[in-house]
Amino acid sequence: MKISTLLLSVALLGTMTVAQADIKKGQKAYLKQCKKCHGNGTKGAAMKTQDEWAAAFANDNAGFKAWHKGTKGEKYANGKKLKKYAPHLKDFLYEYGSNSGNVPSCG
Repeated sequence: MKISTLLLSVALLGTMTVAQADIKKGQKAYLKQCKKCHGNGTKGAAMKTQDEWAAAFANDNAGFKAWHKGTKGEKYANGKKLKKYAPHLKDFLYEYGSNSGNVPSCG
């Protein structure tokens, strides 16, 4: 029983490390692509709740695309860069959503 608990703990720690890396990539993508319209990462992530961010990136980012239709961000929302960085951007925005109680360390 102790071995299985140890293995589970190691697996969870490994997952947390990977998720942290995704959040950092998402923060970089946000700062590069979104900051000019939505402000710093703290302000941008707080625009929606965690559930709203999760829904926005479901179904091939359908909600995210809909929000940006007819705006300066439409090209990005429908482009290859979002497709590449969407999982990371979602992790960042979800982690710091308005109801998360978390605040990004920089930007």
